Amino acid sequence: MSDSLDTARAQVRDLGLAAKAAARSLAQASTGTKNAALAAMADGLAAARDTLLAANQLDLDAAAGNGVTGAMLNRLALNDKRLAGMVQGLRDLIALPDPVGGVVDGWRRPNGLDIRRVRVPLGVVGIIYESRPNVTADAAGLCLKSGNACILRGGKEAINSNRAIREVLAAGCVSAGLPAEAIQLVTNITRDSALALMQAEGLIDCLIPRGGRGLIANLKDNAKVPYIIDGDGICHTFVNDDADQNMASAVVLNAKCSYPAVCNAMETLLVHADLADTFLPRVAAELQAAGVELRGCPVTCAKVSGIKPATDEDWDTEYGDLILSVKVVADLDDAMDHIAAHGSGHSEAIVTSSYAAGRRFTHEVDAAAVYINASTRFTDGGEFGFGAEIGISTQKLHARGPLGLIELTTAKYIVEGDGQVR
Repeated sequence: MSDSLDTARAQVRDLGLAAKAAARSLAQASTGTKNAALAAMADGLAAARDTLLAANQLDLDAAAGNGVTGAMLNRLALNDKRLAGMVQGLRDLIALPDPVGGVVDGWRRPNGLDIRRVRVPLGVVGIIYESRPNVTADAAGLCLKSGNACILRGGKEAINSNRAIREVLAAGCVSAGLPAEAIQLVTNITRDSALALMQAEGLIDCLIPRGGRGLIANLKDNAKVPYIIDGDGICHTFVNDDADQNMASAVVLNAKCSYPAVCNAMETLLVHADLADTFLPRVAAELQAAGVELRGCPVTCAKVSGIKPATDEDWDTEYGDLILSVKVVADLDDAMDHIAAHGSGHSEAIVTSSYAAGRRFTHEVDAAAVYINASTRFTDGGEFGFGAEIGISTQKLHARGPLGLIELTTAKYIVEGDGQVR
């Protein structure tokens, strides 16, 4: 074992022990106490604007000096709008119902036992994420409202931002009478710290990774703790032959261009063959005018000038940038076959005026979120009314789709009797 891994494991062990102790307090905290902490956290972030932006600028300068450009710098950057979003996300959580203690169901057995299933916190939630420092506030707020302590491990490029944000959030906890250790940050920014979290048996009750394929592969190979996969966002939009072309254009432009760096952005556009001479050149021109680089199938390349041929690799790539693969498909079945072969199970959309086509698409396409006549960009905890999200689960066990408060709880059975024996 390397000295670096030993050091990382020692830090994760210390954080984990403190988080487990804090989790016991959080599990018993009243809704009022948790809401008071969230309010203090939100107020603290708003008041610390200058400090947070200064810390973020240190990260941006270091990243630029290391050759980071484009989409990655965009993900890393904080500004007044994003800070306001972090603050509002915490305040939105206050208005949401507290899931802890909620009765899922209950019944009485013939022998007189009363059984009810109630929601309880997971305990200690670990989150590994990359360059978006707003995740620090979103994740901490969701974990706190759901009664969980959290251990956050952000990317090395955001370490100054994350330190500053965590300090504010921890102070908000303390002001409400909750332990500062409820929100922990791994400051070891080596890759060994991610591995240490994955293998922190007995300390991490659930690990949520927010990153690319390399992180997910590392998790699958090495994790010794339970985890929920926040996987790739290879999202498609299929424009059917009967689509309203103005609507389709608006949906496509939004899905690709509104924020291309995030996982719910469209990466492949599928166009019905009957629209290859009409809608395809139109939307391609609109995308190119918005700065999107297009990579097309042979039919697309024949219909639209100035684009690159798509390779086999393109259909399986999450660009996270203003790059889009475009394919002309024969029909709805061909579109669904392409999605089945290349989709990541995140978000898929159809634009159509046909009720039957829309229903077939929603019934047959296997993804966490499936849309009719709307942008994939809505796959988001805030947009779904969850206040925020801790990630988008692309797996099928325990949780799928945006991970909100409910998904950060589990259940236990409470059984009451009056002396029954078996």
